[in-house]
Amino acid sequence: MRRFALLAALALTACSPNGCSQSGVEIAPKGDTPVADPSGGLPEAPEPPAPEPVTWPHEPGGALVPGSGTGATDPTLWAPGMRFPMEAAPAYANSQVYGYGGFAAPGPGGQCDARNYAYPWRDNFCESRTHTNSMCPVGKGHQGQDIRPATCVKKVHWVVAAEAGVITSIGSYSVFLRGDSGRIYRYLHMDRAHLVTLIAEGQRVTRGQQIGKVSDDFGGSATTIHLHFEIKAPVTANGATAVIFVPTYSSLEDSYQRLLEAPATPAA
Repeated sequence: MRRFALLAALALTACSPNGCSQSGVEIAPKGDTPVADPSGGLPEAPEPPAPEPVTWPHEPGGALVPGSGTGATDPTLWAPGMRFPMEAAPAYANSQVYGYGGFAAPGPGGQCDARNYAYPWRDNFCESRTHTNSMCPVGKGHQGQDIRPATCVKKVHWVVAAEAGVITSIGSYSVFLRGDSGRIYRYLHMDRAHLVTLIAEGQRVTRGQQIGKVSDDFGGSATTIHLHFEIKAPVTANGATAVIFVPTYSSLEDSYQRLLEAPATPAA
């Protein structure tokens, strides 16, 4: 009987250089420790889908208000990673001259007309002006982008540093920030009386630091409540490099999308 049991056990055991199996169950070679299947034999859970990027209605770069000039369609992201220059959304990039309440308005309505404070965004770099601008198709034009804050109220909405750097100039209605990247950011029309209590020429600021509030200061002349924002960046052409005005729209699109996607800060 014992011999029969031994023969039966041998008949049910199959061995190979990789180990033995008995009745369909693997037997590890001596010296090896069997490893349990971490999945328990179940299929792996699929990776969660990537979140859809936040978007908002906006016209493409270079699509100026019809009749307001010839826009620059250069898609270059001239200031990658910059902070959107207003602290909070929503904000509305559009023309303050060709918008309602501007001197070239499309029809009746004041600067606080709801149509100025609504999407879609519209580029106005290279809008018709007499300022030299080599990045514009005609060599002259608006040197930045007009951005309205969330509401038509001045001295309320914060403006912030686009990147870490040094405040190099504070004029009667302008602030210049030289970023550590070598780019220069120019902010116009903030409330000067307030901003000089926050920043000073030669002061170092951090990315996202509050530097003033949107207003309508224009050195004694009238303008609408908006932030005029410019970027000057090193551009090389014909073997020479110069820091010049560059299209702002792509960088504003990129930074605004990141602002919209940022998690909300819990209330204190």
